[in-house]
Amino acid sequence: MCGIIGYTGPRVATEVILDALKKLEYRGYDSAGVAISGSSIQIHKDKGEISVMESTLPHFLGGVGIGHTRWATCGKPSKPNAHPFADCTGSIALVHNGIIENYAEIKRKLIEDGHIFTSETDTEVLVHLIEKHNHGDLRQALVAALSEVRGTYAIVLLQKDSDRILATRKENPLVVGLGVGENFVASDVTALLNYTNKVLYVMDDEIVELDPRKVTIYDPSGIPVERKPSLINWSADEAQKGGFEHFMLKEIFEQPEAIRNTLRSNLEAVESGNLLSKTDFPSIKIVACGTSYHAALVGKYVLEKVAKVPTTVELASEYRYGSGAKEHPLVVLISQSGETADTLAAAREARRRGCQTLAITNVVGSTLTREVDEVFYTRAGPEIGVAATKTFITQLIALYLIAMRVGDGRRSLSRDDLRAFRSELLRLPQVVRSVLDSSPQVEEATDMLVEARDIFFLGRNINFPIMLEGALKLKEISYIHAEGYAAGELKHGPLALLDSKTPTVAACPRDHTYDKMLSNVAEVQARDSPVLAIGFQGDRDLEQVASKVILVPEVPPLFSPFPITVALQLLSYYVAKRKGCSIDKPKNLAKSVTVE
Repeated sequence: MCGIIGYTGPRVATEVILDALKKLEYRGYDSAGVAISGSSIQIHKDKGEISVMESTLPHFLGGVGIGHTRWATCGKPSKPNAHPFADCTGSIALVHNGIIENYAEIKRKLIEDGHIFTSETDTEVLVHLIEKHNHGDLRQALVAALSEVRGTYAIVLLQKDSDRILATRKENPLVVGLGVGENFVASDVTALLNYTNKVLYVMDDEIVELDPRKVTIYDPSGIPVERKPSLINWSADEAQKGGFEHFMLKEIFEQPEAIRNTLRSNLEAVESGNLLSKTDFPSIKIVACGTSYHAALVGKYVLEKVAKVPTTVELASEYRYGSGAKEHPLVVLISQSGETADTLAAAREARRRGCQTLAITNVVGSTLTREVDEVFYTRAGPEIGVAATKTFITQLIALYLIAMRVGDGRRSLSRDDLRAFRSELLRLPQVVRSVLDSSPQVEEATDMLVEARDIFFLGRNINFPIMLEGALKLKEISYIHAEGYAAGELKHGPLALLDSKTPTVAACPRDHTYDKMLSNVAEVQARDSPVLAIGFQGDRDLEQVASKVILVPEVPPLFSPFPITVALQLLSYYVAKRKGCSIDKPKNLAKSVTVE
């Protein structure tokens, strides 16, 4: 959620920090601040967007600094609660992502020792605790302070009269950027790409010291660690809008290439058996949150249909509170960032239960990749918009490929089935491109939805979770209350809410549920609720019963989630645009959810 940047080098630090923080805006935030080291530490911060803080920023000189965008968890959004925080002497300042669980107990003891606090945050206890333990060796003070802390964190700190920055992490992302005569540390590679593509990923409980000349990483016992740098193969330009009005629209239109990249990077491993050497597990459990959870629900239908393996889906935030069955399923964990706190906790619990684990993620080197047995990288490229689009569709590709691999390994797919399945996967970029080419048709359909306060999204079978995702997209970026329902559940409550001011969006591909969906559309129309239906091209019957129809290319029913997903993404985007909403940075939401 929050964004971190640290810089040490010959440039004006505030310029680097502001530029980097703007690259991290997509993560979601409600306040921002900077701290610059010199003969004293100068701090400037404010509530609101970076531009608010920047408009009153003094002309701080100095080449060493840290910056932060905060998303409130402990303490309301306010200037006093914004980061960075300094100690009582003004000699140390830090920024922090994560949560300190025992902060109230620590704060109480520090106040008894005479420390004065200026905020409501859990973060401020860290800087005072480090001050308490600082007897001349700041790294040792940091180690001593963290030994008293329970929680999760990525921490970056500096001290006055020094060009050195210290950083450490536990269950929150942190990456070091290596420059020439300068070095960086950040919560996300995106913040660094204007300056370097050479990075070091920091592991849990390691401490990093960086100055303009060198970077040293220490393991938890204080021994220096040698680590080969990673090269980032996408540029800062790829993280820009590229002529599109919003990142979200750009990323929707990047989906054909994202699908190609995911297939190109993983199809050979699937077909050769290099992914999932073992496929004889008794069942599969998919664990995820939010949009990834909806992908998981689609995966259940695909795995059970194609691989003939019993599959269940569970919210990551609930998984570890169950007792766990005696059998040991393959546990598939999905997180676009690889840093989702609840999914990380679920991965550790799955390993504790003795389960084989497989992660699906878009971020190489993310924490989740180090918590599992095997990793499936989706290769969607950078996604800046908070509302997931191309990462969702590539998660679907991942799950279809896993189903293909398991089906082959368990001999539930014939050679002909495998060839047909592969052929349909390879056709998907063209299918998605066709939907994108018809975006004016989708934009026109927003007339039905833009004035609504409540909208229902209905689907059956494999498209039921797609309609859950469609409802989520609309509520995320347009702030319209939207609710996804299995169409067969209409008579169990939702019908009572339908009227002429409550439109319904219905997924109606020609599959084995088609006739039932037409009956559901008629039920809704009988309650005066206008219906926007999404169906296959050439479907005249659907045009007879729905108020308005969006037509997408016909594909085998198992693959219908792909064109329908893209149509729903475009629909949500154009509704939000017409309402004048903040599409890329919706209120109260964050890209990477690193607290539970």
